[in-house]
Amino acid sequence: MKELAGRLSALDPDAGAAVRVIAYFDRLSESRAGLEALVRGAAVLAGVPARLVDVERRVRVRVEADGRRQDSTTPPDPGWPSAALAPGGAAALWLERDAAVPSVVDAVILERAAGSVRLVLDRTRGRAPVDDPALVETVLDGTAPEAARLHAARGLGLDPAGSVRALAPLDGRPRIVPDRPGAEVPAGRVGVGPAVPVLDLPRSWADARAALRFTAEGTAQDPGPKVVYADELGGVALLAELVVPGAEPPPDVQQLEAAGATTPWLLTTLHAVISTASLRAAAAEVNVHHSTLQDRLSHAEHLLGWPLRTPQGRLRLQLALVMRQLARP
Repeated sequence: MKELAGRLSALDPDAGAAVRVIAYFDRLSESRAGLEALVRGAAVLAGVPARLVDVERRVRVRVEADGRRQDSTTPPDPGWPSAALAPGGAAALWLERDAAVPSVVDAVILERAAGSVRLVLDRTRGRAPVDDPALVETVLDGTAPEAARLHAARGLGLDPAGSVRALAPLDGRPRIVPDRPGAEVPAGRVGVGPAVPVLDLPRSWADARAALRFTAEGTAQDPGPKVVYADELGGVALLAELVVPGAEPPPDVQQLEAAGATTPWLLTTLHAVISTASLRAAAAEVNVHHSTLQDRLSHAEHLLGWPLRTPQGRLRLQLALVMRQLARP
């Protein structure tokens, strides 16, 4: 092959380069190279970054032209040269080159790399739907045998050696996502479990469901974040074990509910106070003048019965707002 490439190069440089590309990917396939090695080969040979995105099997790999792994959350440019992993399929492998029509060499790189990637994915990830409810239920079930959970994880396209998170949306349908920047989170209220190995997903799922209770709709009557990460709660997560959903709420929560029912701006303003670094920042958050915020706080203190501008008062307010979320049925 090397001799043939040399002869072809003397006649047609592109043809010689194409033969070398074919030989290169043949060697990678023979050595059972992984996805990152294949994408790296495409990037180095093309002299531009290359990226692989297979949404169905949750695979995202991007490698710079110098061979460094550098993943990106930005979507690929439709104008880049690309190749599908199967005939008639969507583009999944891109060379980040501004060229409407790929060169002969780029086309060969894409074709050979895509074919090698397809073989690796079919061998290691299979073709099962990534959100198969039965498989998801199995992998999240701590009472299921370890072998069954590993089998379900492979069926979902999850790397048994990788790090993943369980998601608990309000609709009750669990999701599993890889632990990486830009991982997709469903719209609406969602609790996100900690990043864990696949076999620890039951723990991540339990923590995600607890985190869901700390979420809010983000409205005037239910201010707060729609997405809460369990591993960012710290000791506050212990409150979830103390406040029973649907039971009679603590006295401070009852005070908040009564005050909020008669004062439309109250809950949004108080949430701004506990979630910003200063009262001036809180005023900007709710789009009022600093003096107006001071007047609002004075009125809120009168309604609630405790000070809100002392460290102890702010802590009490924060706990009351959190317990209000946890007390919902």
